[in-house]
Amino acid sequence: MHTIPLSLVTIIAEPVLEDRLVHDLRRLGASGYTITDSRGEGSRGVRASDPPGVSIRIEVAAGAEVIDRILEMLAADYFPNYAVIAWLTEARVVRGEKYLTR
Repeated sequence: MHTIPLSLVTIIAEPVLEDRLVHDLRRLGASGYTITDSRGEGSRGVRASDPPGVSIRIEVAAGAEVIDRILEMLAADYFPNYAVIAWLTEARVVRGEKYLTR
């Protein structure tokens, strides 16, 4: 089966940031995203929220240029001030051309 090499950025963030993050992701060229509720514990323990430990998980598949812009934006605008973490995974995507900016 034909696949396209893309990157998948996964962002774990406070739920209050959802609208702002989605706006930023779209502005930076993400053609789409998936958001799920998540929970867990990190280096700082369970984050105090209502309910405790609840976060959102946002995943974006995109080409290198879009992913680089997203990671730079997260580092500048979110990491210093919010409980946000992100990681990058290389992926081979079926119908991946849908995720490339034109």
